[in-house]
Amino acid sequence: MLKRVFLAPDPGRIRLRFAARAVVGIGLAVVVCALAGHSLTGAVTGGLAALLALFTVTDPTVRGQALTTALLPAAGLPVLAAAALLHDHPVARDLAFLAVVGLGVYARRWGPRGHSLGVFAFMMYFAAQFLQARTEQLAEVSASVLLSVLTAAAVRFGLWCYERRLPPAVVPPPPAGTGLARVTTRQAIQATTGAGFALVMGQLVSGQRWYWAVGATWWVFVNTTSRGETLVRGFRRVLGTVIGIGLALFVAVPAHGDGPLTALVVAVSVFGIFYTAAVSYTWMMLWVTVLAAMLYGLLGVLTPGLLALRLVETGVGALGAALAVALVLPVTTHSVTDAWIQRALRCVHACTAQTAARLAGTAGADPAPTVAELEQLLARVRLSVAPLVHPLNPMLGRKRRARRVLGLLDDCAREIRGLVAVAGDPEASHDARLAAACRRVEAAVEALTGGRDLAARTAPAGTGPALAHLHGLERALAELAAPLRAPSGSPLVGA
Repeated sequence: MLKRVFLAPDPGRIRLRFAARAVVGIGLAVVVCALAGHSLTGAVTGGLAALLALFTVTDPTVRGQALTTALLPAAGLPVLAAAALLHDHPVARDLAFLAVVGLGVYARRWGPRGHSLGVFAFMMYFAAQFLQARTEQLAEVSASVLLSVLTAAAVRFGLWCYERRLPPAVVPPPPAGTGLARVTTRQAIQATTGAGFALVMGQLVSGQRWYWAVGATWWVFVNTTSRGETLVRGFRRVLGTVIGIGLALFVAVPAHGDGPLTALVVAVSVFGIFYTAAVSYTWMMLWVTVLAAMLYGLLGVLTPGLLALRLVETGVGALGAALAVALVLPVTTHSVTDAWIQRALRCVHACTAQTAARLAGTAGADPAPTVAELEQLLARVRLSVAPLVHPLNPMLGRKRRARRVLGLLDDCAREIRGLVAVAGDPEASHDARLAAACRRVEAAVEALTGGRDLAARTAPAGTGPALAHLHGLERALAELAAPLRAPSGSPLVGA
């Protein structure tokens, strides 16, 4: 855990800027709410809205991000109003909460924008339970949301829009399918079922803080696809909560709502959430737990018993998610991992084809976009394979194979990056052997993705940079044939 956070690469200091901007944006949003005369409830709601606006909006272009940010209040305010109006009607409140869960997960079928709007809607309903918002407070908290989203947008798109200097992000589309074959549809049903279990069991544990269990179930499903990914995320959520509670006992409880100290720890927690989110879900949950503890201290209700209750409710929520993915329309780790590996290999094929065309002098041939897509696809492969390489996975043979596949795919990506760099040189050689080597690489990918046997070749040593990278690709693809197919002929995770 320490290595992943403190030694993780941060090219261009993107994570550092992401976290620093969040502290500025959320801090300004809270100040604006305070200057507008809003109560503590309004300021906390506004701070949460700003956090979500800066954290969840991940469209590939700045223009798309701005549009999604503008749509957040349209998704969140009706949900916030429903939660306040139904506060004194438990059955209707609970059914509405489950509907928000299901629709929020289903919205992911529309890509990053649907995901962002679904998360924002869910968290507005959750915040209403957290703050016990009632009808008479609705006008104030709605104004806080609008002011905070506007302030966050001003910081993100005006004061500090570092994304304008970056190439547009490549976001791989979710797996295709219709009806129950669509992963997002299955996940919507799973999340609603798991949240229903968490809601009932959470209320048996605590009639006041039951929503923690529903929130835990919801967040376990975020950014996961398969059964294995969800189980690993649930484990990491519980682990992060345990460590966060231990830290909160030494920080949040002694602070006891002290204003300046609370503001400092909240700022550090916000920075920690944003800085660690991309590299460690456990660390992110640690900071989320500390942040929640500090807010409860500010509201004057924090006790060690409350922190223990949060741990229990988190465990209930994680259990609900685990039961849902195991018993309700399960999406296997095998199917998801195989699909992402297939897409990554096809992207290798596209990169090679574009590079060959570039080296042959074809006008308009540009492998750079496919290289960026390959990086994103490999990130998805690593996420889907995470359950197989997890330290607690007892299947050592499968773990070794999964690590071998990851290593070889990384080798492919490294050779592709080098090949594209060589192709970008105007003085690059147009040796006829390059075309032949490119065709061999493309044939190797077609064999792997088509399920045909791949004959391993001992490629001759490259006499130039481009040939050396192509021969490296050939070797990596030839070696991939063994771990991708188990001795019995089954795929990587099917044994």
